[in-house]
Amino acid sequence: MSDAELMRDLAGLQTAVQRRLDELVAGGRELGVQVAAYLEGRLIVSAASGIADESTGLPVTPETPFLCYSVGKGLTSAIVHVLAERGELDYDLRIADVWPEYARHGKRDTTLRHALTHMAGVPVLPSYTMPEDLLDWDRMCHVIAGTTPVWEPGTRHGLHEWTYGWLVGEVVRRVTSRPIGRVLAEEIVRPLDIDREVFFGVPPELAHRVARLKDRTWAAALERLSADLENFDRAVPPGIRPDAALANRHGLVRADIPSAAAVSARGIARVYAAMTAEVDGVRLVSAQRLRTISAVRTAGPDWTTGRDLPKTLGYAAVPGTTRVGWNAAGGGLTGFYPEAGLAVGATRNQLRADDNDPLEGIVAAIHAAVVKV
Repeated sequence: MSDAELMRDLAGLQTAVQRRLDELVAGGRELGVQVAAYLEGRLIVSAASGIADESTGLPVTPETPFLCYSVGKGLTSAIVHVLAERGELDYDLRIADVWPEYARHGKRDTTLRHALTHMAGVPVLPSYTMPEDLLDWDRMCHVIAGTTPVWEPGTRHGLHEWTYGWLVGEVVRRVTSRPIGRVLAEEIVRPLDIDREVFFGVPPELAHRVARLKDRTWAAALERLSADLENFDRAVPPGIRPDAALANRHGLVRADIPSAAAVSARGIARVYAAMTAEVDGVRLVSAQRLRTISAVRTAGPDWTTGRDLPKTLGYAAVPGTTRVGWNAAGGGLTGFYPEAGLAVGATRNQLRADDNDPLEGIVAAIHAAVVKV
């Protein structure tokens, strides 16, 4: 296929995705939504539709940030890999060597690799944890440092839903002497020119641009998970369940909470694209490191979710796909397909849980089209 023929095919893909998003919004299935994709470092899809905030009527544009739970884990991991690429971090670093307080209660030999693969054994937060606690970085790190592991580090894996961000983020802070939000901005966001689209801690003057989340079926799904999963409430205490109500609380989007992030679909896809290829002269990690990052490291049921959730070095290997990345709790999806050189992002502000997520269908169609061409 010639370059001209390829471009015509990809132009058709952009049109088809935009039409599908408009249909979802018009039919009431979605309120505000974005989808973006990069192929070998080139933007091939950037579509947006709907309303970012019902109270103001603010429309969704390709650069509108959405607060996406779990998507921040992917950014936190990317920071580690960028620092490792430069020789400033090693995956086998003992966390206590840079964070001495973490050595308590049998955690002296826990490594950064254990943390990246969710094998550190510290997914649990106190049952009384409240939203205000999430805004206090030092408090959350103190809690995690004082935790006794629920399994011997390295012997099993379980989603560190909230604790992952502070566990890895505090290592980054100790090594660089910078808060993780600043590291993200300086090492990833600014080089990729996405300073209006990707954040840990949205600046106050930009907070009005963040989409306001709305619940559809996600809050009820969290209640079911709480009832059905033995360990869910230990990792996700009732006071800080990742739902629309929490996201919309005053101050939350302005804080460094690196297990979540405010991102546009285009912005987060651009980050993953720069891990898989060069994007406008920027490549975050080498091809060799990308292979290391992409390899599955865990097996067996996840302690927190009770089901299959294989982990790579900082990411989830999304079951049923070849995608590596993080799905947003109740929201969208992000990641890359190593075999295709494809990076994707999809966001929504109407949180839901169903077996036929239209965003998954759209992203699967993009992947199929790219593989075909």
